[in-house]
Amino acid sequence: MRVYSVHEPPARGLDPLPDAERFVFVRDGFYFRAFLFTPFWLLWHRMWLVLAGYVIVSAVLETALVALGATPADVLVVALLISLLVGLEASTLRRFTLNRRGWLNVGVVSGASLEDAERRYFEAWVQELPSQRAAPMAPPPAVPPASGAVPPSPSAPQGSDVVGLFPEPGTHQ
Repeated sequence: MRVYSVHEPPARGLDPLPDAERFVFVRDGFYFRAFLFTPFWLLWHRMWLVLAGYVIVSAVLETALVALGATPADVLVVALLISLLVGLEASTLRRFTLNRRGWLNVGVVSGASLEDAERRYFEAWVQELPSQRAAPMAPPPAVPPASGAVPPSPSAPQGSDVVGLFPEPGTHQ
């Protein structure tokens, strides 16, 4: 099973429901095409900032290697290692770019293929839509008191030595 993160595009116009055809599913894992054709893959996905970083890092490293007297084989190995890194981190770079453009990460779904993951996600999404339409409007949030005091947020009990979600055995609170 492959795991995909689901990204919702920024809202267009006055329609409160997002355009389902524009959702992007980003697969976790190694991207072989990003490894083989790194600059072209970055261009294809319109990852301009990442492409600029790739070009700058590659140029600086290759210039430094040549200045230090490295052989062309050494320069080629470093270029392949940079491409390997891009192939390994391609999904993270893609999520970074989508997030920077205002897309929302709305979930994670798994499936045997992209089509299977899309079908599973949108089946669950469509089941949630009627409940969102029928739900009454939530009341506006309460206005804080004039003194500027903000009500405390729920948190761990005071005086607790618990750092995570699980208290130490034998303690009762």
